[in-house]
Amino acid sequence: MFDLRAAGYSDPVLVAANDGVGTKLKIAIETGRHDTIGQDLVAMCVNDLIVQGAEPLFFLDYLATGKLDVEQATSVVEGIAEGCRQAGCALIGGETAEMPGMYQGGDYDLAGFAVGAAERGALLPRPDIGAGDTLVAIASSGVHSNGYSLVRKIVEMAGADWAAPAPFDETQSLAEALLTPTRIYVRPLLDALKRGLGIKALAHITGGGFIDNIPRVLPESLAADIDLSLIKVPEVFGWLARSGGLGEREMLRTFNCGVGMLVVVDESDADPLVAHLTEAGETARVIGKLTERAGDPVTFSGQLGL
Repeated sequence: MFDLRAAGYSDPVLVAANDGVGTKLKIAIETGRHDTIGQDLVAMCVNDLIVQGAEPLFFLDYLATGKLDVEQATSVVEGIAEGCRQAGCALIGGETAEMPGMYQGGDYDLAGFAVGAAERGALLPRPDIGAGDTLVAIASSGVHSNGYSLVRKIVEMAGADWAAPAPFDETQSLAEALLTPTRIYVRPLLDALKRGLGIKALAHITGGGFIDNIPRVLPESLAADIDLSLIKVPEVFGWLARSGGLGEREMLRTFNCGVGMLVVVDESDADPLVAHLTEAGETARVIGKLTERAGDPVTFSGQLGL
């Protein structure tokens, strides 16, 4: 149960989201590293709530396995709890299912369910979104939780060892680097919304990358014009592109390429928003603007630094 009145809302609209982690789980299973995958689960749900302008209130998880490994499950749930702490939401329930014959060996699957709320007049995207608005990119922590079937295929093609230093970062193993948890953007963005820093829309860059996610928050009359040369691309994406023979367009459709969240903001509010996000520990920069749509909903100039 959750007491919505006690959360301080007067005329709330409930917003719900559910998601999983996808085949990133296979890396956790194959390497025996389960401590961060729970944060991924929470992040994929709560980041989809904040793009609606909603504050995450509570979260529930579902863990399914062939035979429960208590140590493994404890590690997973600790990660879920950490994700909830970062998002400021309550972990109020969950379900663990043992299904012999459905899952083999150490296999398991995760699903997450999050509910949030926003005051009726504060939902995003805002109706005053328009041409000339600025696009602010907030950096990702890495690959996040999408495209991992392709990631695992590239690792196999490259003959890379999960335990060896990552080819793009020798300070950590390949497994550690690729299991870096999805960044949770709730607190700094919620604070920015409460401060009235001019946020008109938010796009969570997940499966489908730039090309599929950005149009979801735009009216049909507008397009996002992005200068790719302004994006600071983490080394992991360059390695994936080179090792997998992936072109720029495919990278932009599959991965976040260093941008976990895209903010549409009034031009006059762009600098104050970037300053606020920087103070909150995020890496943010202007990478484009909205224009009148003449063709594709997302257009690109410059090149990614792959």
